[in-house]
Amino acid sequence: MSRKGENIYKRKDGRWEGRYIKARTPQGKAVYGSVYASTYNEVRKKRSQAVADLVTDPSVPDIVPLQPQSFAKVSGDWLVSIQPKIKESSYMKYTNLLNSYLLPELSQILISELTSNKIQKCCDHLLTHGGADREGLSSKTVSDILSLLRNILRFAQVQGMRPAATGREIAIRQISPDTVVLSRSSQDILCRYLYSHINERNLGILICLFTGLRIGEICALQWEDISLTEGFIYVHQTMQRLQTNGSGNTKTTVKISTPKSKCSIRTIPLPESLGRLIAREFPDRQGFVLAYGEEKYVEPRVMQNYFRYVQEQCGLEPVNFHALRHTFATCCVEVGFDVKSLSEILGHANVNITMNRYVHPSMELKHQNMQKLSGLFAVN
Repeated sequence: MSRKGENIYKRKDGRWEGRYIKARTPQGKAVYGSVYASTYNEVRKKRSQAVADLVTDPSVPDIVPLQPQSFAKVSGDWLVSIQPKIKESSYMKYTNLLNSYLLPELSQILISELTSNKIQKCCDHLLTHGGADREGLSSKTVSDILSLLRNILRFAQVQGMRPAATGREIAIRQISPDTVVLSRSSQDILCRYLYSHINERNLGILICLFTGLRIGEICALQWEDISLTEGFIYVHQTMQRLQTNGSGNTKTTVKISTPKSKCSIRTIPLPESLGRLIAREFPDRQGFVLAYGEEKYVEPRVMQNYFRYVQEQCGLEPVNFHALRHTFATCCVEVGFDVKSLSEILGHANVNITMNRYVHPSMELKHQNMQKLSGLFAVN
């Protein structure tokens, strides 16, 4: 089986074979070369070396070297090659990053002339003057753009071209954004409001606060995904608004699909108090949990706006909907959750993601932990 479009396969005889395009005929037909090894990593190194060692005057009759390709052409070919292998949301993200940031800067540059210096200048420009307001993009966004560029250059190399750089020599300094967690007092105020004004959307906010669901997951949640008898919520879909490919009269459309990773498909135990509330206030319901009346569903941006309205009604400083997920994870750690269980509830691939991204001990917990040292250093 090939890995990540690298054209590397394990043969029936146990060896690994790596294929690469060493040239094309005058009619444009690819001519492949192969290397062999006993392990995947070894054959990958051999193939990379074979591509680097390609001569400009192949000895095979009637074969001509690859013609120089512009970045625009190579990036378009790369998009076509990956489209069947990735989710629609990922494809649209890559397309938008290309059209918005990379093609305006690099479209006419030949792959063989796209040097490290040019890549660095492009990244610096995006950091300082990128974006619609020309005030610069975040380091996270530029890092994503650079990762995309590296994939395109890697694709070009696999196709037998000779990129002037790989992009791996460029580094973007990451600046972690401030993580917002609702304080205990804010949680109390919010919960009192939600319980006293119970409706579908307020229930959705409570579910997220008690389970850590993402906004796309709560919008896609249906009543049949909630089992009151067994006491769990089954998370297997997400909702998002995506840009279209230009066809039709609308620029965006709402899509409901499986989550990006298998880890995000999960079963979450339902807190008993929340189960009793659902059984009492929403018996025998069908369809989407957040929908009311004639609504088919409530999309994420509508839910985000509603959450902002709720916070205004509570007199709270508005925070992003994702703060509910941060708050859930932090509360779980503070009450003694084991991190492995929490990681699976959040839908993470490993516990390191949970600890580094979502677990933020409160000042109260830090204070309690520091007091444990009092007896250790006390003077009798």
